[in-house]
Amino acid sequence: MVNAHTETNSGTGTGTGAAGAEGAAEIGVIGGSGFYSFLEDVTEVAVDTPYGKPSDSVFLGELAGRRVAFLPRHGRGHHLPPHRINYRANLWALRSVGVRQVLGPCAVGGLRPEFGPGTLLVPDQLVDRTKARVQTYYDGETRADGTVPNVVHLGFADPYCPDGRKAALAAARGRDWEPVDGGTLVVVEGPRFSTRAESRWHAAMGWSVVGMTGHPEAVLARELGLCYTTMTLVTDLDAGAEAGEGVSHEEVLQVFAANVDRLRSVLFDAVARLPKNESRNCTCAHALDGIDTGITLP
Repeated sequence: MVNAHTETNSGTGTGTGAAGAEGAAEIGVIGGSGFYSFLEDVTEVAVDTPYGKPSDSVFLGELAGRRVAFLPRHGRGHHLPPHRINYRANLWALRSVGVRQVLGPCAVGGLRPEFGPGTLLVPDQLVDRTKARVQTYYDGETRADGTVPNVVHLGFADPYCPDGRKAALAAARGRDWEPVDGGTLVVVEGPRFSTRAESRWHAAMGWSVVGMTGHPEAVLARELGLCYTTMTLVTDLDAGAEAGEGVSHEEVLQVFAANVDRLRSVLFDAVARLPKNESRNCTCAHALDGIDTGITLP
């Protein structure tokens, strides 16, 4: 990183956002801990939230004329497994620094032979097979600050932002990496990989790719009125979709390392193609219209 600064802020949900950082970013990226190292004049902001601490600090910088906040999903050093990530704190922290659109790239296993390693798929649907993750802000439980959210039921028929998907697809094609347009991401609890029987079942259901981190990010973003888009990089054929010993962690890391520069370029181009926050007019932007949540969002 170049010219890094460090600040401490509190995203308490009082309506003012993270102290000193409100409006510092417009687009959030949840992903690899090294992405922010390519930005100039990065500010590291430690944000606290009513839901505890996020995975790491938020790194603020500028990219293609856009103010961007990067948050390492697994923390620096990849010390957080998928089921222990504080997803609520992560999304709240991003909103508290001004973010209204989020890109959340992730590594996945392919469930069809044609979706082999190196495939970039931009899903339009999501299936949740996690077991123990908190996936709502609106549970009627008293928060640490004494406020009580209402019980709210939001529509989630289309989990990803249509404008974000268009930006991601165009960015990939601009880099001569033809993406798969649409498909279903099934999210499992982890940290283990699927059994062959589970993988074959996922494939038989017609789902496209399987991962461990795409949920509850998408639904929590919707509950905060944020646009959310994921780009999935296939690193392996899942256990039931191939012969042999099945997927290994080493294989996943090797394929991801071979494609990370390419993915980063597409991700950065997608940032530049996203609409301005003030011009958002998608379902995500209006998700909370007319709804009394019982709490004040940052």
